[in-house]
Amino acid sequence: MSRLNYFRSGEGLALAAAVLFALLVLVYPLSLLARVGITQDGMLSLAPLLEALGSRSVLRAFFHSLESAFLSSILSLIAGTGIALVMGLTDIRWKGVFTFLLLIPMMVPPHVTAIAWIQAMGPSSPILRSLGMAPELGATHPLYSKGGLVFLLGVQHTPLVFLVVLAALRSLPREMSDAARIAGARSMGLLRRIILPLLAPTLIAAYALAFVSALGNFGIQALLGIPARYITLPVLIWQRLASFGPSVLTDVAVIASLLAVLAVTVILVQTLLLRRTRNTLIGPPQPPLQIRLRRLRIWTEGALAGLVFATLVLPVSALLATALVRTYGLPLNAETITLDNFTEVLFRQAVTARAFLNSSLSAGVAAVVISVGCIFVARFMASRRGATRRTGMGIATLAEMTYAIPGLVISIAFILAFLKPLPVLNIALYNTLGIIFLAYLCAFFSVGLKPVSAAFVQLDPALEEAARIAGGGYMFRMRRIFVPLIAPAAASGAILVFLTAYNEVTVSALLWSSGNETIGTAIYNYEDGGYTTLAAAMASVTIVATVALMVALDRLGKNAPRGVVPWRI
Repeated sequence: MSRLNYFRSGEGLALAAAVLFALLVLVYPLSLLARVGITQDGMLSLAPLLEALGSRSVLRAFFHSLESAFLSSILSLIAGTGIALVMGLTDIRWKGVFTFLLLIPMMVPPHVTAIAWIQAMGPSSPILRSLGMAPELGATHPLYSKGGLVFLLGVQHTPLVFLVVLAALRSLPREMSDAARIAGARSMGLLRRIILPLLAPTLIAAYALAFVSALGNFGIQALLGIPARYITLPVLIWQRLASFGPSVLTDVAVIASLLAVLAVTVILVQTLLLRRTRNTLIGPPQPPLQIRLRRLRIWTEGALAGLVFATLVLPVSALLATALVRTYGLPLNAETITLDNFTEVLFRQAVTARAFLNSSLSAGVAAVVISVGCIFVARFMASRRGATRRTGMGIATLAEMTYAIPGLVISIAFILAFLKPLPVLNIALYNTLGIIFLAYLCAFFSVGLKPVSAAFVQLDPALEEAARIAGGGYMFRMRRIFVPLIAPAAASGAILVFLTAYNEVTVSALLWSSGNETIGTAIYNYEDGGYTTLAAAMASVTIVATVALMVALDRLGKNAPRGVVPWRI
């Protein structure tokens, strides 16, 4: 097919539109950030970064970011791998229920997690006070420390590791495990000599994912780090820009570049380590091992139930209890219980009504745009034309890189790109909901692409061949074959994007303005301003909405291919 016919068929135009989208949303803002952070006099240089590290506050925040990400990722790796091994290799019951419940904390935004744990463990905890177990009033909150911050980051990202390792366990061939068991290897020997070596690349990838996630986490680092005076790079960026405004944009852009370089370096190191530790496996994936725990099974199930209680039920109960009392610090009983806080945030406060509307609008439109874009990009990735396939893979790689870059860094890049009105059009996006929407497209495109590309891989190429032979053009094939078959996966991806963007605070923390509040920024501002009961009420509503969306996604994913819904592995 000639190039002219290729464009006339519609595929070339679609590819050009995808490339233009990638250049404008994924490349242009981050290239401006790179120009500020890693160039000097038009040449590539680390001088701006080294100059920034000359500041004691930046150097201290850099060290704190490295330290907290390193330690919390170890905690996440140990806990997440242990849970995945139990869930993936043993004969415990109710695996689906446990998996769903263990993954809920991952879908709850970090600042809501931090607020819930602060209220669960503090001297004013309604639950602990009702049980007479609360620390003495005036005592230092146990989570306002380096250890508390590292612990909570570890808890927040344990489900990520669990999900990655569980997926790898389900795809391992069983020949070596079966041979080892026939040769008399016991469970621990099988784990140490066969399974863990085979999982080495996955463990490296899971650790890198937890590290990068912890590095860019803003909610937990701000809510626990500021009271503990343990300032990390994302918090330092937020403090400087929130205090001094766009006049310090160049300075914070350099600090943001430092954070981006650190995240990209981790990804590159991970890639090199993966190449060195790659194991060649023979044989297709088979049903996972079912090691019989016998009398230990009931104890293992009890331990998992205890874990769900500690990481989900306890903090959420504390959050709800705080939302149900008149004043923060009162014990929850028949005299103090009230629904006034829910009435206030849902019906009286104009700020929260705007926040719910703004978040629903920006996250909803971003989810729809991303799901439609992902159908075309995933189709390009599966194309038989080399140039088209490479272009699709390039866009997917760009999306993966922007997903790894912390949300606060992306927000700085978008401020650099859209601080001034758009040329020719003379439209200002800064201080509008539009800039948050565009930042969502950049930050969460990869989230929507994963389930769609997983579904495309499982389509039979004969379908397209038959349509092509019958004379069906590109748009006809997309409309009548691919879109109907991929629609469930695209819908799942859209819900995942909406879940992620709906109540996030990392991307919008620096982009919101009066009248353009989001749910995440409203909750954070309530908590930061001392309106703890209102913050708890609003956070409780978002958790209910999150669980409802997860249930909807679970129902939608019942008939979808494997990998479309994260917890249906």
